[in-house]
Amino acid sequence: MEETRIVLVRHGESRSQESRTVGGHTGCKGLSDRGRAQVEALRDRLARTGELSGAAALYSSVMARAVETAEILAPALDGLEVASECAFCESHPGPEADGLEVDEYERRWPPTGEWSPTTRRDPGGETYAEMRERVSGRLDELVERHRGETVVVACHGGVVLHSLYRWLDIGVPDRREVAWFNPLNASMTEWRFGDNPYRGTLPVQLVRYNDAAHLAGVEPGPRAARQRDDDPRAAEAAKKRVAGGDR
Repeated sequence: MEETRIVLVRHGESRSQESRTVGGHTGCKGLSDRGRAQVEALRDRLARTGELSGAAALYSSVMARAVETAEILAPALDGLEVASECAFCESHPGPEADGLEVDEYERRWPPTGEWSPTTRRDPGGETYAEMRERVSGRLDELVERHRGETVVVACHGGVVLHSLYRWLDIGVPDRREVAWFNPLNASMTEWRFGDNPYRGTLPVQLVRYNDAAHLAGVEPGPRAARQRDDDPRAAEAAKKRVAGGDR
């Protein structure tokens, strides 16, 4: 089996993270200055090392922060054109929530004590189950479409998480009982599909997760350790874990 590489790049710090606003399709205003510096550091690393040379395709979500991330990386990937798809977007907020300050979002739709994969916190917002189906299905299609090739996707923390759930076969998690994954801005997570020397396991390997070595010389953001500051629904899970003493 020819080796297929799927490299997921989380976008650089966004203006939504910087301003603490919900960054959906319309609320997202692209990268902050720090976010551009983060992605430029990755671009320079890729140009220097050639570790993704020969990439066949460059995708992004349609959200401005991911599109801008892909456009910055393109010169280090042989000038590939960016193919933007909504399938690679972060969890979709509803129209009333998109662009709100996070504090106002929390005031209008405070988290409840119960959570399930079909919980819809804000009106019209995407549920966990809906995002899982959207992202997992498209990632599987990407592997089939690009067999034997290297593909780069500029996307979001939530997409990286769903790749872990899908290809590590974690299933639908109870958020009280799974580890908290934290892909940093402008980090790389790479999956490889090919011949597997180990019987009884899937032909997929998690080669690297949260590779952010290129950020060593870049000033970290004020909330660099937090996962998805532009999606307060994801932050809700983190808050519960802190309250439970497991972080």
